[in-house]
Amino acid sequence: MPKTRRRRGTRRESASREARLLIITGLSGSGKTHVARALEDIGWFCVDNLPSALIPRFAELIRGSEELRRSALVVDMREREFLRQFPHVFRQLRGRGGLGVSLLFLEADEKVLVRRFSETRRPHPLAINQPAIEGIREEREALKPIRKMADLILDTSDYTVHQLRDYIREHYATRHEAAPIVLSVMSFGYKYGVPSDADLVFDVRFLPNPNFVPSLKALTGNHAPVIRYMRRQKDTAVFLDKMKSLLSYVVPRYIKEGKSYLTIAIGCTGGRHRSVMIANALAEALSGQGYPVRVRHRDLRQ
Repeated sequence: MPKTRRRRGTRRESASREARLLIITGLSGSGKTHVARALEDIGWFCVDNLPSALIPRFAELIRGSEELRRSALVVDMREREFLRQFPHVFRQLRGRGGLGVSLLFLEADEKVLVRRFSETRRPHPLAINQPAIEGIREEREALKPIRKMADLILDTSDYTVHQLRDYIREHYATRHEAAPIVLSVMSFGYKYGVPSDADLVFDVRFLPNPNFVPSLKALTGNHAPVIRYMRRQKDTAVFLDKMKSLLSYVVPRYIKEGKSYLTIAIGCTGGRHRSVMIANALAEALSGQGYPVRVRHRDLRQ
């Protein structure tokens, strides 16, 4: 499986009065239960493991109930008839009016899923008496047709439970005065891989590296001495000016195209100095333009 997966262009929850049904599916161990809990925390009504044959009936209940107007279902291969029935049921729901239906597909890297099953000491549902890796591979292959139907594919490999909860809050909480787009600025180290959920990736390894300055090596891009060192470099100022100009140009155009969230990833070698400082500076600039911005330093503790 390729590491980088593109998120599809779906809009965030709005203040629209249209009833909504979010269907959550994906790989076992990818975080479906955590997503459902996060949705419940922001007022969604959630049902876990509803048989596919009952989904149309549940959809009718949503249409007729103000209390259920934001509902979510978790469906997956725990249901015996899921693979056979769900595609038809989903297409049927999409063809009806009066209900906004979307499909969120969660996945994660193979090694991450194996680690999660090991940590929880739970067997994979498709590999009760086998190594978890066997069930993971079987499930990934079986779910390919349903993955293709998804409005949003979210790779949770790099997310902690808290980060996943924050992501759900950002994208599914009702905002009566919603900003047109939510920006996420992330720093990372290339030695640990490019973030799987990045929309734009910028490499700042051409900037002077504070890691080679003995007094700065143990610090990070959050510390004042590193920031001062970086600010003294001519290339830093030029790069930041050009990046601010670029983002000022492209972000409004992404909004015009209907994009409601954008992840900008800044990478250096280890993800502790240059990328952290640059990510913070860009986030501050974007916040100053009125955009809601979330900053995440993925590899700061590596």
